[in-house]
Amino acid sequence: MAIKWIDEIQGTGKKILLRLDLNVPLEKRNDKWEITDTTRIDLSLPTVRFILEQNPSKLIIMSHLGRPKGKIDPQYSLEPVATYLAEKLHEEITLTETCLDAGIQTLLHLSRPRIIMLENLRFHSEEEKNDNVFAAQLAKYGDLYVNDAFGVSHREHASVYQIISHFKNKAYGGFLLKKEIQSFAKILERPDRPMIALLGGAKVSDKVKCIEKLLPLVDNILLGGAMAYPFLASKGLSVGKSLCSKEDQALATILLRQDKGQKILLPLDHVGATNPDAKESEIITTKDAHVPANIAAFDIGPATIQLYVSKLKLARTIFWNGPMGFFEKPLFAQGTKSLALAMSEMQNSFRVVGGGDSVAAVQQFHLADKFSHVSSGGGASLEYIEEGDLPGIKALKFGVN
Repeated sequence: MAIKWIDEIQGTGKKILLRLDLNVPLEKRNDKWEITDTTRIDLSLPTVRFILEQNPSKLIIMSHLGRPKGKIDPQYSLEPVATYLAEKLHEEITLTETCLDAGIQTLLHLSRPRIIMLENLRFHSEEEKNDNVFAAQLAKYGDLYVNDAFGVSHREHASVYQIISHFKNKAYGGFLLKKEIQSFAKILERPDRPMIALLGGAKVSDKVKCIEKLLPLVDNILLGGAMAYPFLASKGLSVGKSLCSKEDQALATILLRQDKGQKILLPLDHVGATNPDAKESEIITTKDAHVPANIAAFDIGPATIQLYVSKLKLARTIFWNGPMGFFEKPLFAQGTKSLALAMSEMQNSFRVVGGGDSVAAVQQFHLADKFSHVSSGGGASLEYIEEGDLPGIKALKFGVN
């Protein structure tokens, strides 16, 4: 079955229950929690604005924030999110005390405000348990349901999965969800070639399934970041004090055996130091792929950058997930920044940034608008690559028993 998309919705006069992923980073400044990156909220705006244009009687927005472990915790309140969203929409938004607040039904029958935001879903353990009674309580708020929360659609949680059972033929996918699915389809189903995967980050174990799925699809996989060192160690190269667990090295050995076409490319050199807080005068660049015994590698070196940029420039399709080094530190950001800049200039190629720290990197370098698609989901992006679908998306297609 096909997903019913939001542009088919007949929302006039209806109460529309909208699941968004508003899980944004917060920082306490002057005793007040402030949003440090509004990307996820901004990506949701087209769907929110479209729904409001349909003149619903009420728009009820729900989301989680952080990991409050099923208990009310003020530091995870959605209040900063509601304030920011109200400013962007120039609309009044009422934030409920909890998502099961006894006063919500009263709010639903008042003429104003048009927008209600339910307090953090994860203040209730039933959300992550995919509890049907909890889902039914949420479902009572809306006549129609819209999922535009790609970033949590890889979870069987009550608000993205079980809730569908209460909206038979009345559940829709939002604009962001549609863009995510279409973008990943271009990678998994009909990529223009050559296709390159650029993978970084900390652990091989986090991306082993992704690498296995991509190996037959791509022309090359370029590895960087901490996950490259177990591969180098499995090939007999010294990695010094770089991150390299025995588990990851064992997984890397298996993946290299599976790589019959020798598609996996590894760093030729490194930038490192004795510790990540080293001064510029203490930074070394290795002459080859070996890392000295007393050094930890924190970035790819210039020869690797040159090789990887040359490969990327030939590509017509690129999937990028994971930084090439400790990019949060300026001294170890050159690898990630150089490759991000190279990809940002390739306007004739389809380039997807697959969530997580990669998104933080393109935001830091002010390059997000130069890519074909910047995914809103980290774990969801990887799982979509691995499985070709997600539980929350399957529920929209086929319903829930």
